[in-house]
Amino acid sequence: MNPNLIRAFLAGFLATVVITFMMYFVTPRLTGEPMDIAATFARVLGGSWDAGLIAHFVVGTLLLPALYALFLYPALEGGPAERGLGWGLFLWMVSQAVFMPMMGDGFFSSRAGGLKAAMASLLAHLAYGLVFGVLTGGPRAAPSRARRHMVTGLRARRAG
Repeated sequence: MNPNLIRAFLAGFLATVVITFMMYFVTPRLTGEPMDIAATFARVLGGSWDAGLIAHFVVGTLLLPALYALFLYPALEGGPAERGLGWGLFLWMVSQAVFMPMMGDGFFSSRAGGLKAAMASLLAHLAYGLVFGVLTGGPRAAPSRARRHMVTGLRARRAG
């Protein structure tokens, strides 16, 4: 059973706020270089900075949470935090190995600050994943047979 899609969208929005904050305010302190995701999207899509920011939020709020909730959730192990961190790590690897080279920034940010930029991106993606995973949670699990038996036994003792 997959997690609730609406909850995933809300978690995606809040996680996107976190990663955006990190890109604009934390990454420059770590790397000495600004990381302007809205400008990058604008450059790739041929639009304005505002359109780039909207595209960033659409991806982080709707597209990625839908992929996670509908398709990838069953493949990830662990609780919500671990699944979220795994998702963040996966997103970072795809961004660094596929999207950064496509945008002209090189494999693992080799032309956009190198190791410092790749590590700052890793930190930001792990923060996105952690926030997303914890807030998305998982499907409500049916009580196990042992738990039902324990609850039934406690009720029987109280009644008897």
